[in-house]
Amino acid sequence: MIDPASLKLPILAASVATLWLAESLAPHFAAFVRDMRARRRHALRNAGLGLMNGLLGVALLGALIAGSVALADAYQVGLLRAAPLPEWAKAIAALLLFDCWMYWWHRINHVVPFLWRFHRVHHSDPRMDVTTALRFHPGEIVLSTAARLLVVNLIGMDLRCLALYELIALPIVAFHHSNIAMPRRADSAIRWLVVTPWMHWVHHSTERAETNSNYSSVLSLWDRLFGSYRFRPDPDAIRFGLDEFPDETRHQGVAGMLKTPTD
Repeated sequence: MIDPASLKLPILAASVATLWLAESLAPHFAAFVRDMRARRRHALRNAGLGLMNGLLGVALLGALIAGSVALADAYQVGLLRAAPLPEWAKAIAALLLFDCWMYWWHRINHVVPFLWRFHRVHHSDPRMDVTTALRFHPGEIVLSTAARLLVVNLIGMDLRCLALYELIALPIVAFHHSNIAMPRRADSAIRWLVVTPWMHWVHHSTERAETNSNYSSVLSLWDRLFGSYRFRPDPDAIRFGLDEFPDETRHQGVAGMLKTPTD
């Protein structure tokens, strides 16, 4: 049987490559795609951070989570391990609870100043395309993993279920960061179930009230349920990024992004 964890990298690579091609053929923000030099530079910078985070995850963080979950399983720690439910029901409950946690973790990153210093690397991108989904500070990855160690074990989520969640989440996160043209009706229909580009573009606005909205990762219902859903019918008018990081040379290169938490 194939280990779901082994599929994460191929699924992510295939999602990014497919959406990059789709953006090339049918972009929503066409001006960015026409400037191929700027687009390639943007992609290489974001992919550079993504590669660092991938190596960090494989070398250290994945092993920590695996060891922690194995220990919790040995001692039968966690809400769902004690629940009198069939395995399929436990798996569905684990996926929903973890996606809800991802919503709240994202929202907390916007509220706690220390966490925001790292998370703003993701928000400082002045352009939106699929490679923005790779743009996270390694410090945020470490902090996120530390929180995940606790939450996964409190839920009682096993490694296969966690890997399944990531296989579902990775293409959806890549999709809602992408610069792909979608008819408004199609985006609206899909948005009732999962986060879409029109929904997530609002989250990357320079307007703070819009930045502090639409936190969901996979299911869009969390924003509706917890009162943080925001929609704009005019995505072309959205300005992306953060006003405090305008300098292309200082803030948008890999070195500048790595130093962003100290600025």
